[in-house]
Amino acid sequence: MTTFRVTSSAQVATAGFLAIDELTIEAPDGEKARRVVVRHPGAVVIVPVLADGETAVLLRQYRVATGIELLEVPAGKRDIDDEPPETTAARELQEEIAFTPGRLVKLAEFFNTPGFSDEYTHVFLALDLVDTGATSATSMEEKHMATEEVALRDLDDLIARRRLVDAKSIIGLLLARAYLAGEYRGLDA
Repeated sequence: MTTFRVTSSAQVATAGFLAIDELTIEAPDGEKARRVVVRHPGAVVIVPVLADGETAVLLRQYRVATGIELLEVPAGKRDIDDEPPETTAARELQEEIAFTPGRLVKLAEFFNTPGFSDEYTHVFLALDLVDTGATSATSMEEKHMATEEVALRDLDDLIARRRLVDAKSIIGLLLARAYLAGEYRGLDA
């Protein structure tokens, strides 16, 4: 394995919860290059599945970067220092769809876009859901989002028809379906 090293780093901008750093990296052969990295606090993704074991609760939410509403699983930033991912997942689930999980199963962890960002995501399956009666949505987009129940058996069709195009949701939902079918053990196994 080749070893690259960072020889210099400078923060060039901040915007809300993001920071942009400019790095100089050096390859094993001594070649140097400048790279820009977006620093992100990380995220959680939660796939809430109802008691039937066959239906997930998703959100339809406007995303300004795409200019459209997307069908997504609940998710959120890890923006509270030292908060464990499981705690963030439970909090985000309650905030967005008014459920608390009786059980969380860790399905995966991944870098979202490692070509330019250090965002790292933890994916959970939420089972034994308890309805809390009310969300605590705070952003303008969250206040206008709607929940939709989606049968896990319909995922392939939703993806093929481009009705489900959010990567974190596709990853989480496919892993949740495999876990519930006994085809995947998850990370906690």
